[in-house]
Amino acid sequence: MDYNQIAFLALLFIAVTAGAFFVMTRFTRSATVERMQALGGGHKAAAPPVSDTWIEHMVKLTGPLAKLSTPEDSEHISALHIRFLHAGIRNQSAPYAYFGIKTALALGLPLLAYFTILITTPELKFQGTLLVILITAAIGYYLPNSILERLIFLRQREIFESFPDALDLMTVCVEAGLGIEAALVRVADEMQHKSAALSEELHLVTLELRAGMERARALRNLAIRTGVEEVEGFVAMIIQAERFGTSIASSLRVHSDMLRTRRRQKAEEAAAKIALKLLFPLIFCIFPSLMLVLLGPAVIQVYRILLPTLAGTSGG
Repeated sequence: MDYNQIAFLALLFIAVTAGAFFVMTRFTRSATVERMQALGGGHKAAAPPVSDTWIEHMVKLTGPLAKLSTPEDSEHISALHIRFLHAGIRNQSAPYAYFGIKTALALGLPLLAYFTILITTPELKFQGTLLVILITAAIGYYLPNSILERLIFLRQREIFESFPDALDLMTVCVEAGLGIEAALVRVADEMQHKSAALSEELHLVTLELRAGMERARALRNLAIRTGVEEVEGFVAMIIQAERFGTSIASSLRVHSDMLRTRRRQKAEEAAAKIALKLLFPLIFCIFPSLMLVLLGPAVIQVYRILLPTLAGTSGG
């Protein structure tokens, strides 16, 4: 037996073992779980969110694989948990599902690539096969990082673009005589039609205030959960205004005007970058096709007429 046959049999054995283990863990009910459900009296709890249910399923499926890549340092887990908060994912099991998915992709994509190579191009050399396996393993390991970064970017951009409008509404509420807590409740209710992420974060602040948490601590938690620089500036402004006794309404008006200016500047900056971003497709895609259309007929005429004429003259 050659190398490819031995590797194919080994991978087939691993795939069958993993499939059998998945079926046993997925469809075999634990006696302990059944006993606890029987003692529960048949009362059903409230259904968890869809994202939390999905994360719990992924933790169950990829739990053994997550142990291979989960760091033992709790600080790293805490930092990753904060990044999940920035993406709007609050489940405590999200980091373990994240590492489980990374490990599953890092192992599954190379296996899939290897089986594909065996089926489609079995004549490929060992060096080429190894290169493809390493590339797919790297893609599978770093793909969750890219997805998480994209989720964080989209959510933070949504909060940044909607936060000046929320401050304007909060300024109107405070000037109308409402307190900070009542203004936050009003803004959270009104902003749900424009930005669900910002409305949810403000609603969490109001819940923490109702639970008895200090206002400064609740606002700092808002800055930590969002990770947006403008929100951190707003929190610092509110805390300083309360500490030094300045007018909160005036501070909100000045801060909202500054945020609107910053939002307009970022939009102008993005618009100024369009010319530079269009330069590369213009040079590598549009100019070659344009030159081909303009010079193509002339080159063909030169090849058909001028070159034979020059060849005949030189031969005579």
